[in-house]
Amino acid sequence: MSYRNKTFVSFDGDSDMHYYRLMTAWKQNDNLPFNFYNAHDLSSARDSSSEESIKAQLAERLRNSKVFVLLVGESTRYLRKFVLWEIEQALTRGLPIIAVNLNGRKYMDSDRCPPILANALAIHVSFNAAIIQHALENWPGTDASCRAQGKSGPYYYNDDTYARLGL
Repeated sequence: MSYRNKTFVSFDGDSDMHYYRLMTAWKQNDNLPFNFYNAHDLSSARDSSSEESIKAQLAERLRNSKVFVLLVGESTRYLRKFVLWEIEQALTRGLPIIAVNLNGRKYMDSDRCPPILANALAIHVSFNAAIIQHALENWPGTDASCRAQGKSGPYYYNDDTYARLGL
């Protein structure tokens, strides 16, 4: 098995690309304690590639990932071609899932979150560098503990956690 140390970020490429780009900018900013090992650096999928070819490249990225981040925007729940497939792959592979609400909600937003995650083990957070970094550092361990105990369903951090992070 290859060494899994990457973060796979799934998002609506048509509507939410700027949020993904902001995450990569946070990573490059020396004044922010934000870091993730981006699975999208592994290879590039081209818009002109076939769906099968793109999914093969995405599968390779997922194989090298230790955590799955889903940027949940206005249309995320309706995306079927790639985002739903990526979520299914993350669930099948047992990757810890961090659902990031682009509208600022700190808990599962059932109006935007894909139904496949309604009862799945995942942490739901707002779009902010500090809470996303906290989730990247802490959720994988909590996810493993929850799985070992047979727990599932949506999780979220309480207001005290956000306050400790200055949010």
